[in-house]
Amino acid sequence: MYMKLFPSRRDRDDAALISALAATNPFSAARIDLERRTLRERYVEGAGFWSLRTENEEAPSENAMRVGERAWSLARTLRGRLGGHCREEELAHYEDVARFALYQRHDDALLALTRTLEARVAEGSRELTFSAPDYPAFADDAAELLGPLWQGAGRSDDSAHLYALFFQFRRTFHHVFATVVGRSAPTARLREAIWESTFTHDLRRYYRSLHDRMGDITTLIVGASGTGKELVARAVAFSRHLPFDVRRGTFSVDPRAIFLPLNVAALSPTLIESELFGHKRGSFTGAVADREGWLGACSPAGAVFLDEIGELDPAIQVKLLRALQTRSFQRLGETKTRPFWGKIIAASGRDLDAAASEGRFRRDLYYRLCADVIRTPTLAERLDDDPSELSDLIRFIARRVAGPREAASLADEAQGFATQSLGPGYRWPGNVRELEQCVRNVLVRRRYQPAAAKPGDDLAQALAEGRLSADELLDRYAASVYRTTGSFAETARRLGLDRRTIARRVRAALEP
Repeated sequence: MYMKLFPSRRDRDDAALISALAATNPFSAARIDLERRTLRERYVEGAGFWSLRTENEEAPSENAMRVGERAWSLARTLRGRLGGHCREEELAHYEDVARFALYQRHDDALLALTRTLEARVAEGSRELTFSAPDYPAFADDAAELLGPLWQGAGRSDDSAHLYALFFQFRRTFHHVFATVVGRSAPTARLREAIWESTFTHDLRRYYRSLHDRMGDITTLIVGASGTGKELVARAVAFSRHLPFDVRRGTFSVDPRAIFLPLNVAALSPTLIESELFGHKRGSFTGAVADREGWLGACSPAGAVFLDEIGELDPAIQVKLLRALQTRSFQRLGETKTRPFWGKIIAASGRDLDAAASEGRFRRDLYYRLCADVIRTPTLAERLDDDPSELSDLIRFIARRVAGPREAASLADEAQGFATQSLGPGYRWPGNVRELEQCVRNVLVRRRYQPAAAKPGDDLAQALAEGRLSADELLDRYAASVYRTTGSFAETARRLGLDRRTIARRVRAALEP
């Protein structure tokens, strides 16, 4: 005979809603709807999508805190009714309610841990462990709410795994919230996509079995230049799962090996191969000592970021594919096989599918990369949806450029210049990177001249009038060919120049 777990229909309905909320992407519109339905008349309108607007706005919203209070009260009420034979669906709802309540109750401590790790990364700390002083209190709360459920089902104490998962939730929220600024729908979808890249669409499945498997899935970030692909890569890398050592009460991670970036377009193939795979002394001219390489240095909780992967030399593409397939690699100049424990994150401003169709990128490598794709929207797309996002971004950039004391005045100056001199219809072809340069220009000279508005922008006219130096001519022509090919390698082939030279000259022509 089944015992009725919920004393009232209101309790049953709230438990079902909180259960759904606990498994929902917090950056999604579904989260907002579930909060509204759970709180009913207590819901605070106007919260909308979570987006950074001020330096101290990372505390949970009032709605999230109210749902957390309701979850804690409901879990405490229901805990005493777990002794009978309750229906499986009701027990599942109770477990989700209890987890949600625990997470909200320990949010401040989890945020403090997040900032501890962030500070260690910023200072280049060599310390590999850091303690979690809040864990004993968390374990007591978990035992109170979930202990009877675990014991009744014959399950072991899951507190340590749950705490590690909650720490990952908090770090992911922190990095996504602080990285992706703006309230437009494209920006909200980007935040949602980063969260899903970390936890998949099924948070319960992730909790059960995927937390230590996501490193096998490569993340590919695509988007135009200047849209923040590396910032997204950092958010994904810093959101990976860290196991908790319950005996020592510590987390372990090397702060220097969490995010290891490599710009493929900036180096020669030999140097890229050495940076990525490492080398043995004497394996090539200039190899005067052994080098570990990023694949060897990457920790199990870390990630190697390959920017502009579309420019990767075909021979190295083969080696990278093998490393992804076998999770192993060999250094240049040696035959010993070494394991790769981390995750690969790649980025490209090119259409890799089209490049593969044209034979300029390996199709089999592309299929290894595209299991998880995040697209970064252009600034024009963001502003088309919500023009006010420009002021949000300017304030965010001004604070980073000038510091908190001068941020407001600089933001007002930059906003005024953009409104009066560029106009509301300006498309920001350089995206957020161009906007940042605009703010810097306004800070230094109180003006900004977009690259597209520079005198002589028409190449043919500039040639006819003889207004270009040899260097300017080559920069402009390289940029023109690059716009057509979308590839540094193909542009280099057509112009008969080194790819690094092309990359440097294209950037010189295109950057404001």
